Amino acid sequence: MTSPGSPWLRGEGPDRSDASAEERVSDEASASGGAPEDSPEKREPRSSVPPAFTPTEPFRPAWGAAGPQRQTLLAHLVRRPRPPPLRRERVDTHDGDFLDLDWLDAPREVPHVLVLHGLEGSPHSGYVRATLNEIARRGWGAVAMAWRSCSGEPNRTLRSYCSGETEDPRFVCARIRGAGVRGPLFAIGYSLGANALLKLLAETGEDAPVDAAAAVSTPFDLAACARALDAPWGGGALYRRVFLRTLRQKALGKLREHPACGLSPEVVRRARTLHAFDDAFTAPSNDYRDADDYYARASSGPLLPRIRRPVLCISAEDDPMIPVETLPTPIPNPSVQLLRTRRGGHVGFLAGSLVRPRFWAEAQAVEFLAQVART
Repeated sequence: MTSPGSPWLRGEGPDRSDASAEERVSDEASASGGAPEDSPEKREPRSSVPPAFTPTEPFRPAWGAAGPQRQTLLAHLVRRPRPPPLRRERVDTHDGDFLDLDWLDAPREVPHVLVLHGLEGSPHSGYVRATLNEIARRGWGAVAMAWRSCSGEPNRTLRSYCSGETEDPRFVCARIRGAGVRGPLFAIGYSLGANALLKLLAETGEDAPVDAAAAVSTPFDLAACARALDAPWGGGALYRRVFLRTLRQKALGKLREHPACGLSPEVVRRARTLHAFDDAFTAPSNDYRDADDYYARASSGPLLPRIRRPVLCISAEDDPMIPVETLPTPIPNPSVQLLRTRRGGHVGFLAGSLVRPRFWAEAQAVEFLAQVART
């Protein structure tokens, strides 16, 4: 199934002599982008418009893991790769807080990748480790950033992180450059981290701190995704309960430390939906009026036309947390491509077998960046 927005449907991709190979790939995945137009970056002479990306292989779910819930849950359970050697660094922020960074050290002249985890994840999350392994195999460097409160220790300020947070990853990009990294600087974000990454790229435009990016399982429309998770039917209830258990615990701890902030611990304690929690804590602690204001201003979908760096978005049509109708196809920006698969769940994309799993999305995200690095 090839998306109507696919570049090669408009005659911009491989010639028809490659049709059979192309069709085998597009049976499971397609990329949507637009016509190339030159837009040189300040740091590198590359165009902001990437070549049409074709996956190295089609996504085929691991045997016994074809459904959306199985892809999401089994990927979480079996994705336990041993990470490459990492170095932990704690850096202070301008507002009296700190960020914990896990460095994959490499020569300064090779590409480096900033990796952003999802809601209530951490640099120890399986998909982050799998990504770091893909990066290490290429001899590149990386930094896995822990969002505030996600490194195993509560952060100091009232605010922690949210889907609209762009200040911290921008600060970390400057930290990477300040450490002497001279090669290309890329980024990969997952779920919440993907939304924040795309929002950062849209906000900074031609001055974006990274040269290219990949975004996996992006919640392009935060309000629609919150409704999907908060619905009393479907599979969202399981994920909602898991998220809210730790989110409420962290928020209540913060309110004990910041009793004069004006937020109600009782309202946070009573929150049984993500919308209610975001209304009670996430939005006001991050300078949004309420949950609806937060969802409207922080959603990356409406901001995609403003991105001026090559970007690949990887999304599954059966994602249990992201309604398929929110996937932006076609994307009105030639810099951004959407790689859609029929299956894959949420940050799942579990291929191979349950005994010998392969992590398809992580491999394709890094391959896209490698393709950009070669241009």
